[in-house]
Amino acid sequence: MSTPIPGEPEPASAFDLLGGESRVRELVDRFYDLMALDERFAALLALHPNTLEGSRDKLFWFLCGWLGGPGHYEARFGHPRLRARHLPFPIGSRERDDWLLCMAQAMHDIGVAEPLFERLLGAFHGTADWMRNQPGS
Repeated sequence: MSTPIPGEPEPASAFDLLGGESRVRELVDRFYDLMALDERFAALLALHPNTLEGSRDKLFWFLCGWLGGPGHYEARFGHPRLRARHLPFPIGSRERDDWLLCMAQAMHDIGVAEPLFERLLGAFHGTADWMRNQPGS
C-alpha cells in the first residue's frame, strides 16, 4: 500500500468510478436477474437458495466494501471469509467461469465502460478463481 502524498488527490475507488451504491445495486440486481432468466446460468442458480433476495443483499453489501466503498457486509457479519463461506458449494472451473460470464454480462448490460470493465473483470476473476474448491483446472 502506498503512502498518500499530502496535497495530492486520492485515486478514485472502483466503487466511486462505478457510480456508488445505486450502481452497485443495479449491477447486483442485473447479475441475479440474468442468473434467474438465462438458461446458461441454470447450474449456477441451482447453487443458490430458492429465493434470491438474501443473496442479492449479501452480494450488494459485500461488493460495496470490496470495491472501496462502505463496509456494509463487515458491519453486519464481520470479515467476509469468502472461501470458508463457499466451501459447502462445489465450485470448480465451470462454476467460476459461469459466475464470471454472468457478471461480465451484467456489467455490459448496465453500461460499465472501459477501462473499468476490464479492471473489474480482472479483479472478479482473481477472486472467483480463489473460490474454486474442486479438483481440476
